[in-house]
Amino acid sequence: MSVTATSAVGYDELAVLKLLALDGGLSGDLKISCSALADRLDVSNQTASRRLQRLESADLLERDTVSDGQWVAVTEDGERALRAEYEDYRRIFETDAEVELEGTVTGGMGEGRHYISLPGYKRQFEDRLGYEPFPGTLNVDLLGESIRRRSAVDSLEPIPIDGWEDEERTYGPAVCQPATIETDDGETYDRAHTIAPERTHHDDDQLEIIAPDRLRDELDLTDGDHVTIYVGDN
Repeated sequence: MSVTATSAVGYDELAVLKLLALDGGLSGDLKISCSALADRLDVSNQTASRRLQRLESADLLERDTVSDGQWVAVTEDGERALRAEYEDYRRIFETDAEVELEGTVTGGMGEGRHYISLPGYKRQFEDRLGYEPFPGTLNVDLLGESIRRRSAVDSLEPIPIDGWEDEERTYGPAVCQPATIETDDGETYDRAHTIAPERTHHDDDQLEIIAPDRLRDELDLTDGDHVTIYVGDN
């Protein structure tokens, strides 16, 4: 989604998106007319049409105009936008905001070991997380609904890790979130954190986790093992 398209979407457009989702727009194509939508929103037909156009331009909505109306469907980006709104309201009305994700343990490329060990990051981990991480990450492939719920983590209060530079290159910022990992055997580890680059379109189906200990050893994990991750206040 482009910055220009995103900036065109505000609370009015999100209200339309919510209305369409409540009418079934998340489940597939929904037939509407601008006049009927305008009546429900108490706005003019032109205003209702503009809001639909903005949602479509931002890739939050798909539209197909026909002679007697239009078919619309909320896209995956649209669902993520609604989930982010939902999590914001959870933070207002619930004292312990938490996102539950499920996935399977997978092998990484070894890059986590290198970056986590860099001094510019290590100092911040010790100061802001309270520990020096084990040099490596636990990599988890998220499953089904958890892939869609991954965006809800963005609405939680992050722990920022600042970017920095040395004589050779510049290293980007990252964000961490407290996390608890639970295995199918009921074993838990509650001193971990998710970590993700602050400005990147990271794969929604992958999660990286750091901790002061080697999580594979602490929880007796191997590739393919199912785990549940509780991200947020713990």
